[in-house]
Amino acid sequence: MGRREADDAEFTDFVTAHERRLRQAFTSIWGADGGREAAIDALAYGWEHWDRVRSMDNPVGYLFVVGRDRANHHRRRRDRPSANFVVPSASPPPWYEPALPGLIEGLSDRERQVVVLLHAFEWSLGEVAELLEVSKSSVQTYADRALSKLRSGLGVQA
Repeated sequence: MGRREADDAEFTDFVTAHERRLRQAFTSIWGADGGREAAIDALAYGWEHWDRVRSMDNPVGYLFVVGRDRANHHRRRRDRPSANFVVPSASPPPWYEPALPGLIEGLSDRERQVVVLLHAFEWSLGEVAELLEVSKSSVQTYADRALSKLRSGLGVQA
């Protein structure tokens, strides 16, 4: 197998192992459509710079920052609407509190990201902390604040 084929295979393995989680991370910021676009942009960048990215200690975290920054840049330039956290249609559709998507959009970016990753995608505190390059206690603080805001907005107690 030549160098190019080995690079292709290594990158394909990387995408297979990490694409879903990277997409989930972006989805926690911009909803399903925006998350998918940001993941594609980040992985395209990863492929273009694979020689450098492959040797990083946290290539997923690096591509997350690249994708986030590129998506933010495009959002400012195109004046795109905010994320859409409405649950996509399914058969049968899942039940969810109708006020929840609006309340989730009302959270700070970091609160929304943490609560969606922890509670919708079932990431661990450690996984979220590694991606965001913050401590587990910071992740817990963001989660506590977000859940408090969501409970308050829904008029429920813990």
